[in-house]
Amino acid sequence: MSTSRKRVVLLGSTGSIGTSTLKVARELPERIEIVALAAATNVVKLAEQVRETGVKDVALHDATKEAELRALLPADVRIHTGDEGLITLATLSGADVVLIAIVGTAGLHPALAAIEAGKDLAVASKEILVMAGETITHAATKAGVHLLPVDSEHNAIFQCLDGHRGGEKEVSRLILTASGGPFRTWPSNQLASVTPAQALKHPTWDMGPKITIDSATLFNKGLEMIEARWLFGIGMERIDVVVHPQSIIHSMVEFVDGSVLAQLSRTDMCFPIQYALTWPDRVRGGLKPLDFPALAKLEFEAPRNDDFPALELARRAGLTGGTLPAVYNAANEVAVDAFRAGKLPFPGIWETVRRVMDEHVVDHEATLDAVIAADRWARTAASDAISAVGAA
Repeated sequence: MSTSRKRVVLLGSTGSIGTSTLKVARELPERIEIVALAAATNVVKLAEQVRETGVKDVALHDATKEAELRALLPADVRIHTGDEGLITLATLSGADVVLIAIVGTAGLHPALAAIEAGKDLAVASKEILVMAGETITHAATKAGVHLLPVDSEHNAIFQCLDGHRGGEKEVSRLILTASGGPFRTWPSNQLASVTPAQALKHPTWDMGPKITIDSATLFNKGLEMIEARWLFGIGMERIDVVVHPQSIIHSMVEFVDGSVLAQLSRTDMCFPIQYALTWPDRVRGGLKPLDFPALAKLEFEAPRNDDFPALELARRAGLTGGTLPAVYNAANEVAVDAFRAGKLPFPGIWETVRRVMDEHVVDHEATLDAVIAADRWARTAASDAISAVGAA
């Protein structure tokens, strides 16, 4: 077992993944050293994190708040701003791993820059692999660096495959588990009455508002299907979803002989973060093991694809490829914002994404510039679609 300390750049430090990462680092100071932090706008929380970790390099995506941050930091802390600031941190000399937990497209260029600088990439932002999976995975292979999944589902599959010598030909299916969200048992004719407040009450996980809504619609699982296709080199036709309300099994791998390996743990994002940052080792941290007698039962059921069509839309996007996954992601983001603002009914999220995907002319080259352009196009198209869907 290696005893070396991982030097980690944390992009997106003030969000839920970022704060959980700092908690893991706090428990394992001999294994993890945070060497740089980046946030979008939350200068107060970022300054608190700088004082705790003692980092000398920070990035603030919102350059207009630089003076406010400067007033809260020691004079020897270097402040970098905007997109260039994120890239500066992602390529920081001496760092081993860059963990990206930035929401949206802002993480794409730093991710590629980190890989090209020879850093391992811990991926917590869905957009990186959903929008640019081919580009990112090709770059990682060329640079000889590792992609370390932080999402609980992909980290579970990563653990199940770790050490498996047979390769892709011996894998029958990747099975992502989904909690089913708060409306798993609701009749389809009641989904139109769902309110944002109801959708933000997740039954098992404590997450940010966007991903909580995505869990309710199953779009989070659709995005994870596309991510898994690139992370593990398994075709979309061999990636399935099963509803598992307890969220104890985080995902599974089914092999060609019918054997299934599953990864289980408590519903705490510190588990996958710790494994990603200490890999290839397992270490004892501050995490509590499962109490099996207290679990009572583990339930499984098929997803209701007719009532929750996000998974089939994701499969279509993943099988088509090119720029369509970026369109799927962007249209959903705009639709979720409209739903939270009361401009769109809950089923209108699926309908908006479907309309935008139907309208899109796919660019199969899918360069980074192409997917960013598709993202911009989809946001405008989704806004137009929302006006029609919301008025219907």
